[in-house]
Amino acid sequence: MLKTKSTYDYLLVGAGLFNAIFAYEAIKNRQKCLVVEKRAHLGGNLYCKSVAGINIHQYGPHIFHTSNIEIWKYISKLTELNNFINSPLAKYKDKLYNLPFNMNTFHQLWNIVSPKEAKMIIEGQRQHVNCPKNLEEQALSLCGKDIYEKLIKGYTEKQWGKNANQLPAFIIKRIPIRYTYNNNYFNSVYQGIPIGGYNELIERCFNGCDFLFNCDFTKNREIRKQASTIIYTGMIDEYYEYCFGELEYRSLKFEHELLDMENYQGNAVVNYTERSVPYTRIIEHKHFEFGTQPKTVITKEYPHKMQRGLEPFYPVNTEQNNKIFEKYNQLGKTEKNIFFGGRLGAYKYINMDETVENALSLFRTIN
Repeated sequence: MLKTKSTYDYLLVGAGLFNAIFAYEAIKNRQKCLVVEKRAHLGGNLYCKSVAGINIHQYGPHIFHTSNIEIWKYISKLTELNNFINSPLAKYKDKLYNLPFNMNTFHQLWNIVSPKEAKMIIEGQRQHVNCPKNLEEQALSLCGKDIYEKLIKGYTEKQWGKNANQLPAFIIKRIPIRYTYNNNYFNSVYQGIPIGGYNELIERCFNGCDFLFNCDFTKNREIRKQASTIIYTGMIDEYYEYCFGELEYRSLKFEHELLDMENYQGNAVVNYTERSVPYTRIIEHKHFEFGTQPKTVITKEYPHKMQRGLEPFYPVNTEQNNKIFEKYNQLGKTEKNIFFGGRLGAYKYINMDETVENALSLFRTIN
């Protein structure tokens, strides 16, 4: 029998940034793509919804930042980026502290003004542990008691759903401490957010593709017959039906609220570092684009234990999970026509510039 030719060159499972960039390159190369997305919209976690003229980051804030000039130029050709600088605040017991930890933070903590004073206090508080056994020991050995207890402990315990002394030390490999008055959270050379939100960027990338929305690929695997190659950005363990066991993820829940006021907190992101406060941060979206709308929208972000049916957001890269992932990764390498990408497919926390770079690299490798 003659083999039926596939309708599409690529089946792109997931409509997030990785597959958007891949699709853009494939369409330029006159290749046909079918996009399968279990949500009702494009964009994955970058999706924005307009409320009262404000672009709401529906799945948490996303700031594009990079020090790779080629990636910055690439994205800048697809969308116009503003000059937003991420300068979050931390709130602990009704006091505000600048992030990342810098001279402003140290002045707020200890009423000191010089780097020499800050270094002396931090060094005096540090616990010298040769081999930290858990996150708490690791943090105390890096930054000392005050920073850890006020700005790290509660936030981290909420984020991971465990006490800090029960979390592995590797979660905090280092703590960025700056002895300058610089509130820019990222060290990246280039930084910004697409003017008008991410939707236009994503739609431009996918222009020319065909789509299946509200479609869970894992429940409709016969779709794979329509394409010669699959690019899969979902959970790699789910793709292989958990044959080596389930990988751990953390999920999030978002509570959006439209407020009849011009300005709620005066900043795009405020972290809440007390464990007694159930959410980790409040996002005020208009500040990402310097908005002047008469109303505002805030989002409270709640960490949540991952359960089937919820959205996975963060891989939990313990040693055991990484071993399980490597089994799936090796299994994937035995298949000729499937490639995994994005945070879930690679089981790794990946920034957006890395995602773009990885998608471009994969496209060039297989073409």
